[in-house]
Amino acid sequence: MRYTKYFILTILVILIDQIIKLWVFKTFPFEGYEHPSIRLGDWFKLHYITNEGMAFGIKIAGNYGKLILSLFRLVAMGVITIYLYKMAKKEMHEGFLWCVALILGGAMGNVVDSTFYGVFLNLPTYDAPMLWFHGRVIDMFYVDICNCLIPEWVPGIGGSYYPLWPIFNFADATIFVGVALILIFQKRYFPEEVKVVEEKKEEEL
Repeated sequence: MRYTKYFILTILVILIDQIIKLWVFKTFPFEGYEHPSIRLGDWFKLHYITNEGMAFGIKIAGNYGKLILSLFRLVAMGVITIYLYKMAKKEMHEGFLWCVALILGGAMGNVVDSTFYGVFLNLPTYDAPMLWFHGRVIDMFYVDICNCLIPEWVPGIGGSYYPLWPIFNFADATIFVGVALILIFQKRYFPEEVKVVEEKKEEEL
């Protein structure tokens, strides 16, 4: 159980993420900003859209850009899995290990979309040379504060309108929460490392 409990959380994240995505896919037979949504408050709504690339819709150019991204995600998933196992074996701070488990679950959730959705849900990327590893990621959580114009100088997305907060999914949320908690509680999770850094700063002063 020293290792298993963290991977159980990872599996739960994947299951919850996929259940939400499949429900949205079956419930919302449409896609895009112009279509109806389910409003859950003044600023929050469920809105079905798919993402061919990474965060903010950024894509790797070329017919095989999506394949490169999907394979990179698979490699990253394997690296994080090994890292979580090794850190658990070293008996790192439990809070840190739970955060890594959240990040791993989120990464795996989006890998499922990229790997399989092009084949089984007929959601391939545009002009995909193959269906495997070319699936679009399903997003649905929309913080509808404003649809803002991105400056022209921003690479890839400049001149386009994007929501103030990008439409995201449960997997994205768990990755964000995991990373945010590590940053917030880094002194608690890595007390020795933080102490060494602070001592070096004092010596330099």
